[in-house]
Amino acid sequence: MTGPGKLGARVACLILVLWPVAWLSAASARSAPGGSPRVSGKPGEGHVLTGIDVLEERNFDGLRRADGRRNRIALVTNQTGRDRSGRRTIDVLSHAPGLELAAIFSPEHGIAGTLDTTRISDSVDQETGVPVYSLYGTSEAQRRPPPAIVKQLDALVIDLQDAGARFYTYETTLAYCLETAAQAGIPVFVLDRPNPINGLRVQGPLSNPEVCSNANCRFVNYYPLPVRHGMTIGELARLFNGERHLGAQLTVVPMQKWQRSEWFDSTGLAWVAPSPNLPSLAAATLYPGLALVEGTNVSVGRGTGTPFEVVGAPWIKAVELSAYLNQRTIAGVRFVPVSFTPESSRYARQRCDGVKVVILDRDRLDPAQMGIELAAALYHLYAPEFKLLQMHDLLANREVLDRIVAGWDPRHIEQEYRAGTAGFEAVRKKYLIY
Repeated sequence: MTGPGKLGARVACLILVLWPVAWLSAASARSAPGGSPRVSGKPGEGHVLTGIDVLEERNFDGLRRADGRRNRIALVTNQTGRDRSGRRTIDVLSHAPGLELAAIFSPEHGIAGTLDTTRISDSVDQETGVPVYSLYGTSEAQRRPPPAIVKQLDALVIDLQDAGARFYTYETTLAYCLETAAQAGIPVFVLDRPNPINGLRVQGPLSNPEVCSNANCRFVNYYPLPVRHGMTIGELARLFNGERHLGAQLTVVPMQKWQRSEWFDSTGLAWVAPSPNLPSLAAATLYPGLALVEGTNVSVGRGTGTPFEVVGAPWIKAVELSAYLNQRTIAGVRFVPVSFTPESSRYARQRCDGVKVVILDRDRLDPAQMGIELAAALYHLYAPEFKLLQMHDLLANREVLDRIVAGWDPRHIEQEYRAGTAGFEAVRKKYLIY
């Protein structure tokens, strides 16, 4: 492994081009310590109350029974379910008056959000003694709440931090919970949380779930959404319930003082990695783009200290790819040649050459379009090594894939799919809360 130092955890970074001093100074001035440019001075900055905070302030009104009897509830959550004081939502609800926390359901990555495997067993929460049932596995049945358990409940509560990208599996877990609760005839309460990459931008081509022929594709394409939907998890619940006619008795407990223009770092909330490979807001900002190609034969930095900030493979030429992408003048980012060696995941312990994506202006960045630019560049430079068609499950849009194969300019591809994105925005308006 060569290079001037470590990039994250044991990731060698070889900078092969010189950056102009003026460019470095401008980028530093626009960037927060974690590499994400900040938006400061927004009204309400630092005072956002999430759904669990609001529920606590209201003494759990609405969730408790009017007749005074205890409500048996289950909670769908993980490490991101915390109130503003840092208490787990599990602990808050297990001690709430009039409530009995009978079960906990955990999404992909498990209750602590640290597992990167499909083999996640049921367990018991050590603090409360409440059984934890995994909602993740290799089959669709394993990804749904067990109906036998749900039938014993009076209500289902969901508190999960979403990532703001269509193929983040927590969104389909949310939908499956709505379906199961509707079938059991019990109400669902979604405790809302911010869209970390803001709730304004709607970007990328719509997915077409009808092209999904396997459970994995369906798990990341529950409903025709653009790559970046600009909705909170509570708003998505409203959209799924309404547009899919699920019939769930849905209540969204909204946030207070959150505005659609806010990125996560202006909310005053502590960043808790929603999954092992989204350790920072910078990674979450780039995730809608780099994740588009992670189903192919490239590494997107899993097994390194900077997942979803780098992309590479043993057969990529770092200087060539970075030069090609920078010539495309993709708004909001710059591409720097790097080499890195993942400790796990794809190309484990193999040197990969590629690029690090440096965020210059996150408000100008369209990460979904950047992902299409990246796929087109890899196909143009490295076919047949690059297995473009393996993008299918995450992209779920055959027209876009065919146009990349045909050599279309990615900007023309965007012009073609923009009408579909605009059509979604008209539907989306019906379900917005903020």
